[in-house]
Amino acid sequence: MYDPGLLVEKLKTLLEALERIPRRFADIAVPGDFYASDAGIDRMDAICMILIAVGEEFKNIDRKTEGHLLSRYPGVKWRGVMGVRDVLAHGYF
Repeated sequence: MYDPGLLVEKLKTLLEALERIPRRFADIAVPGDFYASDAGIDRMDAICMILIAVGEEFKNIDRKTEGHLLSRYPGVKWRGVMGVRDVLAHGYF
């Protein structure tokens, strides 16, 4: 059984991380802006790292809750959330 208190804390941490992403998009108007400067590349790296960490943690949550938590929210494409992590982690370059 997964500790509900720990689960709530992990979900809060995930939300806080995801809420930082829009800040990373400041001054990014088109995808090419990421590559236009070192700062843009740093922003892209930061966004990718957040998405990798979030995808990995949702995989862990799904495994530890034996699929019971995420299945309660069928409107979310959880395979996509976790799949983005795999694409970024294994196909970044």
